[in-house]
Amino acid sequence: MTTTSAPRRRTLPAVLAAAAVALAALLVPASPAFAHDELVSSDPSADAVLDALPAQITLSYSADILDSEGATVIQVTDAAGTSLTDGAPTVSGTVVTQGLAGTASGAVTVVWRVVSSDGHPIDGTFSFTVPAAPTPTPTATPTTTPSATPTPEPTVTVTATSAPTENASEASPLPWILLAVALLIVVGLVVWLFVVRGRRGSAGSGSAGTAGR
Repeated sequence: MTTTSAPRRRTLPAVLAAAAVALAALLVPASPAFAHDELVSSDPSADAVLDALPAQITLSYSADILDSEGATVIQVTDAAGTSLTDGAPTVSGTVVTQGLAGTASGAVTVVWRVVSSDGHPIDGTFSFTVPAAPTPTPTATPTTTPSATPTPEPTVTVTATSAPTENASEASPLPWILLAVALLIVVGLVVWLFVVRGRRGSAGSGSAGTAGR
């Protein structure tokens, strides 16, 4: 009995040691010290609905991201597959920033790839939505009725006439000439009458003297 119990006692510690090694092998991959970094948050967030395309997107990770050339790649495309990125991404500790440019409507897809602090590359994708701008309703253009061109009124030219002279007879010598002629006629008639009467008187006196003789 002493011979058979000794091997069993020596086998038990070996079995326990093997079990401990197996348990350690199972627990080591799950240890936080060996876990890879991961995306913690983003701005805009996944499935967000925005009024317009933002000027940039920001990705925040659980640990520092390696800032080496070509290690960080951010692709942002609209629903038609058009690239919306503007320049290269910038890395600052745990934050990666990517500028955007252009306009978008519909689903916007973000595909990212970075190298975590343990040197292991990690990647992922998410999307957000920019609604299409409403199509403006065309308004009827009012038709302008041409107004009738006013007919120019005739210009009345008033010619200033000189006022008639109050004493027109004084301005013309004709009345004076006629008056002088009339006076001459009157004077002639008076003289003629005196001459005729004188002749008649002389003739009467001569007749009376002859009769007395």
